[in-house]
Amino acid sequence: MSQRRFLDYLTWLYNPLTSWEVTRVYDLLSTDVATTHGLYLNLGYWSDAGQTLDEACEALTDLVAERAGVNPGDQVVDVGFGFADQDLRWAKTRQPARIRGLNITASQVAIARERVANAGLADRIELVVGSATAMPFATASADQVLAQECAFHFKTRADFFAEAFRVLRPGGRLVTADIIPMPPATSRWRRLKQRWSWGLVASKFAIPKDNVYGVDGYVERLEAAGFASVEVQSIRDRVYAPLHEALRRHPQILQRLHPATRLPARIALAMSAESVYGGLDYILATAVKPTDSPASA
Repeated sequence: MSQRRFLDYLTWLYNPLTSWEVTRVYDLLSTDVATTHGLYLNLGYWSDAGQTLDEACEALTDLVAERAGVNPGDQVVDVGFGFADQDLRWAKTRQPARIRGLNITASQVAIARERVANAGLADRIELVVGSATAMPFATASADQVLAQECAFHFKTRADFFAEAFRVLRPGGRLVTADIIPMPPATSRWRRLKQRWSWGLVASKFAIPKDNVYGVDGYVERLEAAGFASVEVQSIRDRVYAPLHEALRRHPQILQRLHPATRLPARIALAMSAESVYGGLDYILATAVKPTDSPASA
């Protein structure tokens, strides 16, 4: 174990004055993931108590593709793809003609490219270093733009919505699985716990202040970008509490994480899910570029 990396973990976790860029956070986390078979970084979509973390992560990936209507022959843009687990799964289960992925963390892109090549899918999955707010893709060149648990990082999410609208063909669909703040509770004590919960996540995972708004703000920004048929659904009850319970039932999962993270993880699991995640909503958003939009819009 690298002593420098261990110290970096301690600084990131315990120094309240740290404010790291998102690429530095994910460079540090690297492949220290909790899943067994893949390198998924999402929190999962949980339907029953018998699910494994891997199965829940795959279920969220499947749900995003289903809502987007990814079909054989489609052109898909995936932003913030992590280690490309979802792209590998979509290529096999949904069979789009091509998936183009963008990720600003070069270390993740390098690992993801190697995994794609090893799977024999390099001709169908193209992964590049790039920003979701300045996509190097032609206007009206995609059937779907997908952002699985990453848009909260973007500077800004609204700029990403505008870029997604540009890149989509008329009739194309944007789908995000995203984290936003909960509406303020009526109880002062619960509001304080919400602020603590949100503030901790936002500070450690580089969420810009411009992205801090609820469902109404999310809808407004999508519509301002030009999207129609906007739907924003909270699925937090199928994410946070069952994940928390699964980790409590199977504490051995924590052994897969970096040793520096295990103590704060155990502290979190000793608390209730509502205390840990009380300030966090988890949404699935869908939006459509109108068919009467100019292709060059």
